[in-house]
This record gives sequence, structure tokens and C-alpha cells, in this order.
Amino acid sequence: MKNKILVFVVLISVIGTACRCSKSSGGGAQPPVTPGPTDPVVNQVDFWLTRGNQSVLLQKQSTTIGFTTTENSYPNIYIDSATAYQQVDGFGYTLTGGSAMLINQMTATAKVNLIKELFDTTGNGIGINYLRLGMGASDLSPAVFSYNDLPAGQTDLTLSQFDLAEDKTHLIPLLKQILAINPNIKLMGTPWSPPTWMKDNGSSIGGKLKPEYYSVYANYFVKYIQAMKAEGITIDAVTIQNEPQHDGNNPSMRMEATEQRDFIKNHLGPAFQAAAINTKIIIWDHNCDNPNYPVTILNDPDAKKYIDGSAFHLYAGDINALSTVKAAHPDKNLYFTEQWTSSTGDFGGDLKWHLRNVIIGSMRNWSKTALEWNLANDPSFGPHTAGGCTQCKGALTISGSTVTRNVAYYIIAHASKFVPTGSTRISSTHSGNILSVAFKRADGKKVLIVLNDNENTSNFNIRYNNKLALTSLPGGSVGTYIW
Repeated sequence: MKNKILVFVVLISVIGTACRCSKSSGGGAQPPVTPGPTDPVVNQVDFWLTRGNQSVLLQKQSTTIGFTTTENSYPNIYIDSATAYQQVDGFGYTLTGGSAMLINQMTATAKVNLIKELFDTTGNGIGINYLRLGMGASDLSPAVFSYNDLPAGQTDLTLSQFDLAEDKTHLIPLLKQILAINPNIKLMGTPWSPPTWMKDNGSSIGGKLKPEYYSVYANYFVKYIQAMKAEGITIDAVTIQNEPQHDGNNPSMRMEATEQRDFIKNHLGPAFQAAAINTKIIIWDHNCDNPNYPVTILNDPDAKKYIDGSAFHLYAGDINALSTVKAAHPDKNLYFTEQWTSSTGDFGGDLKWHLRNVIIGSMRNWSKTALEWNLANDPSFGPHTAGGCTQCKGALTISGSTVTRNVAYYIIAHASKFVPTGSTRISSTHSGNILSVAFKRADGKKVLIVLNDNENTSNFNIRYNNKLALTSLPGGSVGTYIW
């Protein structure tokens, strides 16, 4: 009788293997091809999916994925954790003044729940671990301001009237709540413009920093870092100027490479040194079409000694420009600090483009961060300054206490939720239009982010340590795999 039962069980197992389909939660991934009979039954790889058609949004799949030695004919993504690259600082957004205002205007309960969702790193939230802040107003602040605004014709060479007052209404209180959730979040400060009295045109738009105010402006940075520290907020890094070759925004300022070089080596670097400030100095913070700008600055050893690295956006150029700068100065870091999604954009198209370039592209080109642009806006894509961006779609749209999660939320979440600060990028390969980037976390787990840049479902193997795990990803979708 026992032998008959055994034969029956084996027969059912073989039949089941021949027709087995893997199910996924929420109508997710298409079933992978039939695995071999020696494949493990126990799931070894967690799989989170977002589809370009929005039918599945950051959902953990119930598909069974396990490693085996059974070969098949499907394409391979090879992972090698012994080949390591840069350590990751984090993934996130710019917390604009407008974003902070909208979040602060939510009801207390809705606000607390949202902050936990965004910044909790225990697995319940999406674990945002890096934020960029405007030093003064950005163009997505309700109004233009600096920390030392004066009546026309006045100056303040000692910065005795320096004041964070404008940030104390919304930004600083919100940052304190964020730090209570994630005290290790990294913060980068970026100015869109100095106080207008320091500029040659006296305007918040365009113009240049007057050379006679270089030392004063260096002390402005020092005061900002010290004043934020007094509020319990540590600024990990600063860039010198947001988009220094885009001087038509409000606020904005033009700053050539030679000017930024001289400002750092003769003023900002020595000022930080004198004040015992360890905040990182990061240059450029503009597009990938001009890698010569940061290279020009780094070629000066007297400036380079103060500089941690270079920051990039991708409104022009190619993401591989980061590697060009890395090759020229391999001892310096790279950061990807801004990319917008448009109010007129398509979810599926934006998901693919940003995964390909901002997440996978920047990380495979040595970036320590991958940041999308504004965290939040209202349904009219505000607030913004007069002349500021009118089409910048935040990761969130906030109307009162109602939150809509937009494509930039999922772009970042597929990395931030699974790749904590301190993780290390490791070697991974592409296979045709199956694009990947991989990381090893401090806890030893491996994370693989994969974009299917095809229109159709693709089956492929995750190959690691001489074993393979067969999986499937719908066309235009992103998957994050953890084992």
C-alpha cells in the first residue's frame, strides 16, 4: 500500500511540475516558464513588483523563486558579490519648501502616518534615507527668500542678521519629525541663490556672486551648517550652487567652473577648515552634458583637497558622464541629485526612463545617491515661486490630507525600501533589454533591481554562486529581488 501511495505522489508531482503556474499577488507578474523537477519548493528570493500599466504598484509577489543547479536555456543576469564598487549613501528626493508646507498642513494623524510611510527603515515604510534641502528658497518654495535678506542698498558683511526664520515655520519642524523616525537620514544643502545684495545684478534671478563677497558667502555656508546643527539637524554635504549654468530660474545664479574653483580653494574650504566643519563639499550639481566643469575644478589640487565629489542631473547629456569624471579623478565621489517627472508625463514611460537612467544608470556609474526632484506638490503643481517650475510633478500629490502616490514615489521606493545606507554596489550584468543593478547590504543580503525594458514578458535567470533562480518580469516593469 505504501508503495502505491508513493507512486501516486510521484506521478502527481511530475504532472504538477509539467503544468505548474506561479501565482502573484494583485494580478502581478506573468508566470515564469516551468522549472525543472529538482527545483527547490521553498521560496528563497523575495520579489517586489511595479508594472508600467499601474496594475501592480510595489507589491510583494507570492511567486516561488528558488536557487537550483538545474540548467535551462533562458538569459542570465550574473551577480558577483566578490566584485564591489561604491558604497551607497541613499535614495530620496529634495524636500522643497513647498513639500514641507503641504505635509505640515495635513491633519496630525495623516501627517504622522505619511512620515512613517516615507521614512521608516524597519520595513514598514519605503525607507527614504537621503534628502536634499534648499539653502534658502528653491523655485518650488512658496516665495523667494535667503537667510540674510536686506533692504536695497544695505549689506551685512558680518552676517549679523543671518536667520533661519523662514525655515522654522515648516521645513525645520518637519525635519525634526523625520529625524525622530530615521535619525540616520543623510541631508544635503543646496543654494539656488545667495542673498541678492551679494550679486552683481541685485536680483534673485541669474547674475553672479561679486568677488568681494566670496569670503562673506563662505561664512554664510558656515553659519547655515552651524545654525542647523543648533536645531539638532546635521548637514552631511553641501553643493555650491544648484545648476550653475541655468540662470533663468527663480531663484538662480550663474557660476563658471573657474569661479566655483576659486570660491572653494580660497574661501569655502579654508572657512570650513577654520570652523572645524566636516560637511562634504560637492561641486557642479548640474547636467551630464558638461563633465569638463567638475574636471576643471578637480584638476586644481588646491581646490581638490577640499572637495568630496561631483553632483549631476540628467536634463541633458548621458548618464555615463559620471564615469568620465570618475576616470579622471577616481579618488572622488559621484552623486546624482535631481531629476524631475513632468505633469504631462506617462507613468509607464517615466518608470522605464528613470529606472534605466536615475536608478540603474547612476548607480552603475559610481553614484552614491539617486535622488528624484520634489517630494510633494498640490494638485496644481504648486507651490512655486513666480517664474518657478509649473510642471514639476512630485512623488506625492497632496490635497489637504489626501495623498496620491505618483511615479517618482515608486521609482525611488524600489531602491530605498531595500537598499539601506551603507550598502555596497556589487557586480551584475545586463541581458539584452533586461537591465540590472545589484547591492550587498550590511546584513549580508543581496538586492537586485531589474528593469524589463521590453514590451513583452521576459523570463531570465538570476545567477549567483554557481546556482540559478528562474524568474519572470512583465514588459515595462521593475522588479526588486532580495535573498
